[in-house]
Amino acid sequence: MMPAYIANPAAALLGGGRPIDMGKYFTDNKRILGDGKTIRGFILGSLCGAIVGLLQIWIAPYIAPYLAAYVSADMLMHASYMALFTMPVGALLGDMVKSFFKRRLGFEQGAMMPIADQLDFVAGAWALTLLLDTSWFFSNFTLAIVVTVLIITPLLHLATNIIGFKIGKKNVPW
Repeated sequence: MMPAYIANPAAALLGGGRPIDMGKYFTDNKRILGDGKTIRGFILGSLCGAIVGLLQIWIAPYIAPYLAAYVSADMLMHASYMALFTMPVGALLGDMVKSFFKRRLGFEQGAMMPIADQLDFVAGAWALTLLLDTSWFFSNFTLAIVVTVLIITPLLHLATNIIGFKIGKKNVPW
């Protein structure tokens, strides 16, 4: 999950500039996504997530012996370069899909939408990975891991958003 987990805060920290929706409005006369989703954020967030995934692949042989009691070596050593793309890109696409629907429902940029705000990027990462790297997805996301991700992600999401708020990169702490 690290490539997906890193993509969102990296996009927020490194983003800015031209919005992905190019300032366009949807048929309901509301912005498609808004100024918070930028081309630079999407590219750099995806790249940061992919780099983290690449680092995970590189260090896996060195840490596998130390984690053998907790996870199988096969799981650590089963690298997927496709997932380096699908996890961070899917995470940011999931966030954009949620933003699109938030705009349609009348939520302002930064307004809280519980559960959707915490798990949109997980759903996006999983959906794109399931679509493009099905065997890797099922060999790595067991039921126990899925449940763990669904439990810890909201807590991690809140913690990173509080940090983003405190350093001035987010307008709200959620």
